[in-house]
Amino acid sequence: MDISAIRKDYTIKSLDISDVNLDPIAQFKSWFDEAINAEVLEVNAMTVSTIGLDGIPNARILLLKGIDSGFVFFTNYQSEKGKELEKHNSASLTFFWPELERQVRVRGLVEKVSEKESDTYFFSRPIGSQIGAWVSPQSQIITSRDDLSSKQVDVEKEFEAKQMARPPHWGGYRLMASTIEFWQGRLSRLHDRIKYKLHEGEWVIDRLAP
Repeated sequence: MDISAIRKDYTIKSLDISDVNLDPIAQFKSWFDEAINAEVLEVNAMTVSTIGLDGIPNARILLLKGIDSGFVFFTNYQSEKGKELEKHNSASLTFFWPELERQVRVRGLVEKVSEKESDTYFFSRPIGSQIGAWVSPQSQIITSRDDLSSKQVDVEKEFEAKQMARPPHWGGYRLMASTIEFWQGRLSRLHDRIKYKLHEGEWVIDRLAP
């Protein structure tokens, strides 16, 4: 297959600066609701990009778990991404909803959510996922899958005898956006791009060239 010949024209929708909400979080929620209604696959999947400990950008797919004053996700604080965020508390998020020919890019600073928020989400998860948070030394080298299976059995036995608890190394982050860009695919690669940038506490909205 000739990879260079793969292409698709985007024709579904348009995006005009006069039509967007003055608040980018409200605009994101509107697009997110549209994506849900369009039955986008893994609608809350996003690419989380951090600054690696070696200075090279590092990215992976996570799931968005909340939208309030920022964008909330959960992970192991001792994972690769957790160590990177501890050193450099800036990150970016990218959402891509191909069914709507849309992309959203978010950049900003990241902070840990409260212990209460982490507890609330942790105990809303299936019991298997709660156990998994104790079992996996995320991002560390293990010798085999059997290592995980053996530890899973041990953790299950441990919490048969006592109440489940949230691991102290597991919790949430909130990315507080400083820039948010909404991208709508258009014909002939002349895409619509609307960018919000936070300046002295106010959102400045501009159209960007595709």
